[in-house]
Amino acid sequence: MSILAVGLSHRSADMSTLERAAVPAAQLEKVLHDLQQATDTHEVMLLSTCNRIEVYAVVETFHGGLAGVSEVLARQAGMEPADLYDDLYVHYAGAAVEHIFSVASGLDSMVVGETQILGQVRAAYAVAREAGTVGRTLHELVQTTLRVGKRVHTETGLDALGASVVSEALAAAGEVAGRHAVIVGAGSMGALAASQLRKSGIGEITVVNRTTATATRLAESITAQGVPGYSVPMEELAGALERADLVLACTGAQAAVVTAGHVRPRAQRPLVVCDLGLPRDVDKAVDELAGVTVIDLETVRRRMDTVTDGGPRESLAKQTARAAGIVLDEVREYLADQRSAEVTPTVTALRKRAAEVVEGELLRLDNRLPELEDAVRAEVGRTVRRVVDKLLHSPTVRVKQLAAATSGTDYADALRELFELDPQTPAVLASPSVTNKNDQFKTRDVHLGQSRVDGETK
Repeated sequence: MSILAVGLSHRSADMSTLERAAVPAAQLEKVLHDLQQATDTHEVMLLSTCNRIEVYAVVETFHGGLAGVSEVLARQAGMEPADLYDDLYVHYAGAAVEHIFSVASGLDSMVVGETQILGQVRAAYAVAREAGTVGRTLHELVQTTLRVGKRVHTETGLDALGASVVSEALAAAGEVAGRHAVIVGAGSMGALAASQLRKSGIGEITVVNRTTATATRLAESITAQGVPGYSVPMEELAGALERADLVLACTGAQAAVVTAGHVRPRAQRPLVVCDLGLPRDVDKAVDELAGVTVIDLETVRRRMDTVTDGGPRESLAKQTARAAGIVLDEVREYLADQRSAEVTPTVTALRKRAAEVVEGELLRLDNRLPELEDAVRAEVGRTVRRVVDKLLHSPTVRVKQLAAATSGTDYADALRELFELDPQTPAVLASPSVTNKNDQFKTRDVHLGQSRVDGETK
């Protein structure tokens, strides 16, 4: 089994393709099950954000797993797999580990260093765990990923130097201090938008959401933090927009929520609309209205591609390089741990076999010398077991060290051949014991190849 990462993001695809491939929250569980049932695919997790859709899967074979995952992604986008291939990127084995570590650290984000992605990875894992599509391998990978992401942000200061899609959209919007903003959508992105608006000195905020209670909770939180906050139902969106200077739309809906019918042309009081949704929350016709400017994710991407000023940007570049070094160190350690873990079931099988031989010989001794005193018999048993333990100690410790230090050598297979072990025994010992979403993961069963930190990607 190996890890396979297949996805498309702002780096590989245009926004229209990302919109088509995006997976709404309501469909996540169904798509996860479709992915798990794909060819050669076992465990699976799906990460769908405002600028990336990625699948992390445990697969039997590279080509079979890639074909199965790509087919599901293409079907979700309403495209043929061949039409989607040019927009996909693929990472396998150790390279997939390196990729997810980089993603969680904010190094692959549209805005390098943003921290929201770490929470999004955690949320994606929680959904997959609830759907029952995560087993031992992805569990261990994600737990390590979250730790690596936290370490990067703690040790590099990317939190302070980096930004977010929201902050970059606001920067493109211009001065907002003292203005009236409307947030459409009261989820995690809406809460982030409220936080960024407060830091920018916004005068007041109105929250519009389909669920009034959710909008009210966010509005109350905004007020508690020192900015007047109000909530209105989605039916009153047009009225709320009429009083606004700035709109941030981030609902996660499948179709546009803000249409030209909700917005009146502006003559004296310009309106800036920030569309942070994927698929887009704002109909394209809104941008054609007089006095209305729409800033979408494509605008943010172009801004990030062209802003090259020094100062903080230079500091961010230095911290990014440092973060990349941490990621590579963590990948090396993870792969070494996994290579060592691969041989553990075989070592366990060897010790089990040795114990069986000892017990068999002691039983023969009992049959041949039944008159042997109990004290002598017990001492002979302890001596034989002690001799076997000492003989096995050094080679079993050493084989784990060798497996961790080098790749490309199957030490587990060598042990099975040398000691004539039943090949099924290590497999049984290594098989995951997860029976439902609440079980603990009790064994390790991961096979990962090399990444570029080892000089080659398999």
